[in-house]
Amino acid sequence: MAKKSTPVLSRANLWSLDDYAKRRPTFQAEVMAHKKNRTVHLGNHLTLNFEDEMTVRYQIQEMLFAETVDQEGVQSELDAYLPLIPDGSNFKATMTLEFVDDVEKKRQLSHLIGIEDRIWIQVEGSSKLYSIADEDIDREADYGPSTVHFLRFELTKEMKAALKYGVGLAMGVDHPRYKAAINPLPQTVRNALVADLK
Repeated sequence: MAKKSTPVLSRANLWSLDDYAKRRPTFQAEVMAHKKNRTVHLGNHLTLNFEDEMTVRYQIQEMLFAETVDQEGVQSELDAYLPLIPDGSNFKATMTLEFVDDVEKKRQLSHLIGIEDRIWIQVEGSSKLYSIADEDIDREADYGPSTVHFLRFELTKEMKAALKYGVGLAMGVDHPRYKAAINPLPQTVRNALVADLK
């Protein structure tokens, strides 16, 4: 596959702290505008933020800006965040569950175990495609339900071709205790995600 995707981040192309401090106000505004078309709310408590090179760069630069990190720390931040950048055949998202307080959160999470595996996208004319969740996390070692999960949706060649042709895209969740769907997604969101496909 031809490598014409957005440059992968590395230490070499991260901005220095001084450079980032100068760029930060403008870059923050650009990222917030960019994220608007990459954010999907499913029901009242579940949000998907679809990641790409810009959103991941922002997360890494902000982490480095907020902390004093040595060179080893910079690499560990890169290692943590780079897998979130889509690689041309998939969509990648950070899924967040949000509740009003800790008591409600604990109660709801106990009912929503496994919800991260029940998020789906559907390319018009194709079957639902379910998320692959938390690939780089030892889920057996997890001490309990989490409010944050990392999802990948791996598309077939046919799905990619159909989206590039212009068909609609739907998204939803069908956990027994939490159901929501958007069909179709707004065109602006659909187009932003299709731009991730190479």
